[in-house]
Amino acid sequence: MACPCFLVEKMSKPMTDTRRAILGRGALLLTALIWGSSFIIMKDMVDSLPVFQVLAIRFLSSCVLLGLIFFPRMRGLTGKTALHGSIMGVALFLAYAVQNFGLQETTPGKNAFLTAVYCVLVPFIDLLLMKKAPKGHNWIAAVICLAGIGLVSLSGSLTIARGDFLSLLCGLFFALHIVVTGHFSETDDTIQLTVCQFGAAGLCHLICALVTGTAFSPIPPETWPGMFYVVVFSTAIALLLQNVGQSMTPAAPAAILLSLESVFGVMFSVLLGAEQLTPRLTLGFALIFAAVVISEVGLPKFLRRKSAS
Repeated sequence: MACPCFLVEKMSKPMTDTRRAILGRGALLLTALIWGSSFIIMKDMVDSLPVFQVLAIRFLSSCVLLGLIFFPRMRGLTGKTALHGSIMGVALFLAYAVQNFGLQETTPGKNAFLTAVYCVLVPFIDLLLMKKAPKGHNWIAAVICLAGIGLVSLSGSLTIARGDFLSLLCGLFFALHIVVTGHFSETDDTIQLTVCQFGAAGLCHLICALVTGTAFSPIPPETWPGMFYVVVFSTAIALLLQNVGQSMTPAAPAAILLSLESVFGVMFSVLLGAEQLTPRLTLGFALIFAAVVISEVGLPKFLRRKSAS
């Protein structure tokens, strides 16, 4: 836990704008790398264990781990921060539950890229919740993204597989999570928010596991290394890094850096032999990533000049 603790300690000291920008963007880039590396690990885990059980263990373990490490910090927890963290946790619960059900029925790379649609959706969530209208390039990005999704997801009969649909729905919930995280991290303590969101997400998954009767399914010994990586790195460290990074980075660059998880997800999936890249998938991925970039940073200057003339 040295890396997040280092960043949290840095946050408590006066910093220049340049240093804050470097630390914030570095935290978000590392978050994307860790998340990207975990897609194939989670794929193996949800193929052998019930989804709700895996996620309940993941988030409750991370809540306890960070709660113990930052116990003195948690003594100052207020009801307002607990509520904000719980809202983030419910959004996280919806996103991860849907994502992992989708992961059972699609490849890690496709799941990673379709989930990255959240970057295109963030401006539209802002419109609904914060009353901020999307700009013209956001609409262009949505059309490009739709074309890319079609290339990645639609089969020869022009139907979309259920796993791909769930991955897209997951992107909607992740967009909601990014919006509320960016809003609450501006005013609330980052550590307290993170621990509370883990607790809320874990309890939601545990309730679902109990209702479905999967809470106490036997855990194969071969899954423990993967569980350790997911709990410590993909959850406790990565989501803490996300909250720290978003507290120091504006929404647009934060979203584009987090979206790189999809690039890393496909990279690890291909390197480990979980899937092969075809020309159609490659073009679809390229369009989705282009849509993400356009949505967050706008159109290139030469295109803006042409449209103005």
